Amino acid sequence: MELRLEGVPGLEARLFRELIGRCRKPTTRIGEPRAEIPDLVTRRSPVLAVHGCGALSAAKIIGETAGIQRFRSKDALVRHNGTAPIPVWPASQVRHRLNRAGSRQLNAALHRIALTQARHDPNFRVYFDRLRAAGNTTTEAIRYLKRRLSDAVYRARLADEPAPGSATRLLVA
Repeated sequence: MELRLEGVPGLEARLFRELIGRCRKPTTRIGEPRAEIPDLVTRRSPVLAVHGCGALSAAKIIGETAGIQRFRSKDALVRHNGTAPIPVWPASQVRHRLNRAGSRQLNAALHRIALTQARHDPNFRVYFDRLRAAGNTTTEAIRYLKRRLSDAVYRARLADEPAPGSATRLLVA
C-alpha cells in the first residue's frame, strides 16, 4: 500500500502514509522483546539444560510455572500441564490416553521439546524403541516422554526459584 502512495501528492495520501506508519510501529515493538528473551532466559533458568529446550520454550515454561512451590509435588505439575495419563480399559487391556485438561501452553512447550528429543537425542531413541517393543504406540511413547520431561522441568524449576519466605530481590528493568 505504501508503494502505491509514494509520490502521490495531497493531504489524504500523507495521512494514509502516517496511518500506515503508526500501524506498523506496534508490530515492530511487539517483536523487540523476542530478541531479549534468549539472554534473559539463559541467565535465569536451568530449564534450558533440558535437551531440546530452546529459549522461547523455556520462557513459556518459566511463565506458566511461576511460583513452582504452589504445586505439592511433581505429580501436581503433571496434572496442571495435562501430561497425566488417564486410564482406559478397552477389551480387558489396561491402557492410558492423553489428558486434554490442564495448561495447553505448557503442554505445547513440552510437546515441542519431546519432538526435538525424538529427532535428535540418541537416548530417546533407545527409550522409544524399548517402549515400542513393549507394544506401545508412537503417541503413547511421546506421552511417556512428556511425562518424564515434566518431571525434569519440575526439578529444574525447584532449583531455579527460591523457597517461599526467603529474602528475594525484585529486579526491575
